Amino acid sequence: MKEIKLPFVLRLALILVSILAIGYLAKIGKGVLAPLFFSFLMALLFLPFANFLERKAKFSRTISTFSSLLVMLTFLSGLIYFFTVQLGDFANDFPTLKSQVFKSFEQLQVWVSHNFHVNFTKQMSYINQALEKVLSSTAVILGFTFSMFSSTMAFFVFSALFFIFLLNYRRILYGFIISVFHERHFYKVNDAILEIQKIIKIYISGLLIQILIVSILTSILLSILGVKYAILLGVLTGLLNVIPYVGVLIAGLMACLISFATGVNHTFFVLLGYIVIHIIDANIVLPLVVGSKVKINALFTFIGLLIGEELWGISGMFLSIPFLAILKIIFERIEGLEPWGKLLGEESKMNKIRRKYKITKKITLEEKE
Repeated sequence: MKEIKLPFVLRLALILVSILAIGYLAKIGKGVLAPLFFSFLMALLFLPFANFLERKAKFSRTISTFSSLLVMLTFLSGLIYFFTVQLGDFANDFPTLKSQVFKSFEQLQVWVSHNFHVNFTKQMSYINQALEKVLSSTAVILGFTFSMFSSTMAFFVFSALFFIFLLNYRRILYGFIISVFHERHFYKVNDAILEIQKIIKIYISGLLIQILIVSILTSILLSILGVKYAILLGVLTGLLNVIPYVGVLIAGLMACLISFATGVNHTFFVLLGYIVIHIIDANIVLPLVVGSKVKINALFTFIGLLIGEELWGISGMFLSIPFLAILKIIFERIEGLEPWGKLLGEESKMNKIRRKYKITKKITLEEKE
């Protein structure tokens, strides 16, 4: 069959129309596609466990699938119960925290008036305006956090059903994907499927370890500084840290606000501690437990977060990074799309040229460029 070469402008128009059509379908299909993709990631994570039950414990496919589902639902139920109890206590204490905020700001007013000789009336107007903004932003942050952990029942029902179907019919789906492509592409397609499965499994398990480490470090920090709700804020920080850049900022603001509202005079140290934990996480924890194979550069991470939030809301922000990782793996293995895979990833280190300078017969100096 003769290949038809289209003009660049026409190809660009077709690409843009395709992207818009896919985005529109993703937007209107949020109720189905979001739990489907979440279930796909969970199925990849539990696939080794299901295979172990079938091969070693001699379980049937159905029993191994429902055993994996039971483990996943137990973990999610425990997480939801923890946040329901903790956020319930926090909501009950919110009026007290609100009054403590006003009291703390009054003390701050006296200190500013005494040290900087600012007019008390003008200071009151500035403080009242600031208080209104702070309290309104607090309500927004609380609403954001509560909505994140109070997903609709339909999402969990669809996720559970998709999880069962994906694990139970995984060999049929694998055979379909292989048969869609030409035989000469079998090894390349099979390699891409295995690589996606391996990388996503490493990514998700590493992400869980990262959440655990960040939660423990933050809880210890806040407990030492005497901040109220230290464990709640620690676990929130670990989970929100999954959203790059934005999550740790929101968690840090919440911790600083509660520290200030409860009269703890360590708000600056709370902020400093969050910065230190973020540096440790970004430079030590993340490279060790997640690795660099799935790492997306900061530009497309931020773009992915914005598009994910626009299409699927908060769940889209969490799912956007593994989705970009899958795209990166696919692009790197399709002829003609390799530049897009490189565009999503980090900058590769150039091989440095070494020059040797002979000083004496036994001494040689090397210079790297």
